Order: sequence, then structure tokens, then C-alpha cells
Amino acid sequence: MSSVALRNVTKSFGTTQIIRGVDVDIADGEFVILIGPSGCGKSTLLRMIAGLEEISSGDVVIGDRVVNLVPSKDRDIAMVFQSYALYPHLTVRENMGFSLSLRKAPKAETDQRVDEAAATLGLEHLLDRYPRQLSGGQRQRVAMGRAIVRDPKVFLFDEPLSNLDAKLRVQMRIEIKALHQRLRTTTIYVTHDQIEAMTMADKIVVMKDGVVEQAGPPLELYDAPANVFVAQFIGSPAMNILEGKLTEHGVQHRDILLPLPDVLRQRAGAVEAVRYGIRPEHLVLADSGLPVTAEVVEPTGSDTMIFGTLGDKAIVINVRERVDITAGARFFVQPMMDNIHLFDDTTTRRI
Repeated sequence: MSSVALRNVTKSFGTTQIIRGVDVDIADGEFVILIGPSGCGKSTLLRMIAGLEEISSGDVVIGDRVVNLVPSKDRDIAMVFQSYALYPHLTVRENMGFSLSLRKAPKAETDQRVDEAAATLGLEHLLDRYPRQLSGGQRQRVAMGRAIVRDPKVFLFDEPLSNLDAKLRVQMRIEIKALHQRLRTTTIYVTHDQIEAMTMADKIVVMKDGVVEQAGPPLELYDAPANVFVAQFIGSPAMNILEGKLTEHGVQHRDILLPLPDVLRQRAGAVEAVRYGIRPEHLVLADSGLPVTAEVVEPTGSDTMIFGTLGDKAIVINVRERVDITAGARFFVQPMMDNIHLFDDTTTRRI
């Protein structure tokens, strides 16, 4: 196992800068997820760590060694791809042991390590099959097994679950997390799925346009997002954001006054134009308060999602109960005062 550090890393393709000075520290044994919208640079960053892309400037450090000029094969990393990247003409056993065969490791050692990895992943009964005879989840396990057999310092995962159906993604998510808890190998995982990030990571690194917007434990990002982008990217459904003007009584959003705790009003100081954030589960049904008109009501069994409008602004409410609200109905909600977020309208930074 080994730590990984990125020091002011940049990447340009011609005159287009893709990565814009990224600094990230990943501790030995940590499970870190890089997340962001498509095109934000997360996969490019992973490929630079792997040595599959050259960096334009800065340093990539694995352990105590700067690896900028070290070939990928000598970085002691193992990468699991979205496409599995299995050799169709090789059996599961041969695919899993391929890297050791290239190193000309003794056959007894290779077989032992393949058997151990297969037992860990529940693949013992599939070792003599070919990739075409496997399901998507089984192929992904084989790709993971091939990485485990190498016993690398760092595991790299590039959106490994995006080709799987929803139910299998949940199952594989649990298996990957459990695998990390057993092996404790430093893991860097790329995804665009914030549910994967929240449930699997020790640390989440949120990226946008080649820049790290915020990095930290999942619940820290959920409870204290650094800016509006992180607030709306982390959490499903996304945080409700309402623009308004700060007054001594609250935030004036058009003709609706949004309540605000004194501590946030004082913290805002001279800021006037603000964005008022409240998560869907932090809005509670009430006899009076903020007037909402329901547009779509989605009961899921354990809770109810209500999509509606507050004035002319779309808003989402998530209640942990079954409610008698139908499309077109008007009702009231109250925000939980301890869960209100305030952002500067100009900088979009958290106040």
C-alpha cells in the first residue's frame, strides 16, 4: 500500500487546458472518489496517475517517489476499466494471472494468487470459463481479480459499474467497498454517480472544469458544501436553491420571505444578493409557512417526493411519510432552521 499526492498538476491538449492546477492528498489505505460532471477532467486525472497520460506540469507522487517519468508498468498500480478489458481468447484463470505470466512468475505462485483472488471474489467455479460465458457482473469481478492478483500499491477504478444494470450496480458497490475493507489497498475511483461516491468513499474530490471544488469526507460535503455547485451536485435529489435579497427579517425571494437564523444573517455581513439553500428532506409539511403548489407526487413506499413550485421557482420536498397531496394542490412547508445554507450570489461561495 502507498499514499498518493498530486502537486499542482495540470494537463493541456494543445491550447486547451483540461486540468488546472489540482492538489490532492490521498492517505495510505484511503478510498478516494473523484466525481464531477462529464468532461470535468476526472478520468484524465486518473489516467495521469496511472501513467497513461503525460502531465503538462506539476508532480504525481506515489509513496515517496515522484513518478512523472516512470512508465505505467513500473508504477505498481492496477487499473480496472469500465469496459472490463478482458482477453476473449483466455479463460478466467488466464485473464486473472496474465500480469504475473508477463513477469514470468512461477506457475505455482501464479495459481496460488489466482486461487486466493478467486476465493475472495466468489469466482472459483468460473475459472475455466471464457469472458463470453460470463455476465456483466462476473466480468467485472474478473477484472477486479486481475487487479488483486498483482498486489499493487494502488488500485485505480475508472467508472467500473456504469455498464451494469441498477440492481447489479448496488450489489457491486457493496462488494467493492467490502473488498477495500479487507485489503486496505489505497484506492482511487472515478464516477459521475454521486450515490456511489456518498456510499463508498472515505474522501470525495468534487471536480468541475478541471478544478477541485471541494474535497473531504462524504457527510462533510453534504452538510457543509463549499459552494452552490457542490451543494447541488452532492445529494439526490439536489439541494433547492432560491435567489433573493438579504433583509433584517430573512431572505426576500420575490414576494416570499424565506426564514433565516440570526447566526447566518450576522455571518453574511454586508452581502445583499444571496442564494438560499435547503435540501428536500429539510422541508417539513406545515399548516402555514412557504406556499407550494404540487406538480408531480412520487410515492416510493418509504417516503414521498413532491415536485412543485414556490412562487415561480421549481422546488422538491422529500417527506418520510405517506401524504394525501395530489397534482395541483396547494400546501405549506417550513424549512428546518438548523439546515439552511446561505451562499454569496456573486461568488457562489458558502457564507
